[in-house]
Amino acid sequence: MDPMDEPTTPFGTFTTHTSNIQRQYQALLDKSTPFLLYRWIGTGLALFLFFVRVFVAQGWYIVAYALGIYLLNLFLAFLQPKFDPSNEALDNEMEDGAVGSLPTKQDEEFRPFIRRLPEFKFWHSATRAVVISFVCSWFEIFNVPVFWPVLVMYWLMLFILTMRKQIQHMIKYRYVPFSFGKARYNKNSN
Repeated sequence: MDPMDEPTTPFGTFTTHTSNIQRQYQALLDKSTPFLLYRWIGTGLALFLFFVRVFVAQGWYIVAYALGIYLLNLFLAFLQPKFDPSNEALDNEMEDGAVGSLPTKQDEEFRPFIRRLPEFKFWHSATRAVVISFVCSWFEIFNVPVFWPVLVMYWLMLFILTMRKQIQHMIKYRYVPFSFGKARYNKNSN
């Protein structure tokens, strides 16, 4: 080995170890990519353990509320298209007369639905948030005394209002963010 390759300072040693850990973590994430169902089952189990922890300990409602808001934000980004048709509608409204809709005729251009937040990033962010929330539930500093039914009602109202707005947006611009129930075509069928 060259003397240049070996870390000589404590910072160099620390950087080498953290980059090795990051590479191993990324390799683990790359290996988990095709296992969609198992990844989400693991996240669901982690979320269930967190809620059991909150229920048994009778505290950390603020942490649970913050997790709920963050997961709702991730879910909305998962449902939204990467390129917002309402912005394109403002740009193209005068030109073609069709305000940001998907093609309905054979000769129109096909634009596939591309998510603002891809599924893997959604899963990764949600899992990381659940794990961080679970860790926070073991520290008394995050156990702020609140009247939890108010937080639950506020979160439910926020969920209903934002989902209503998102569904209205989906209806207005005629897009469906899910692929189940859609027609699938084989390469052989023409």
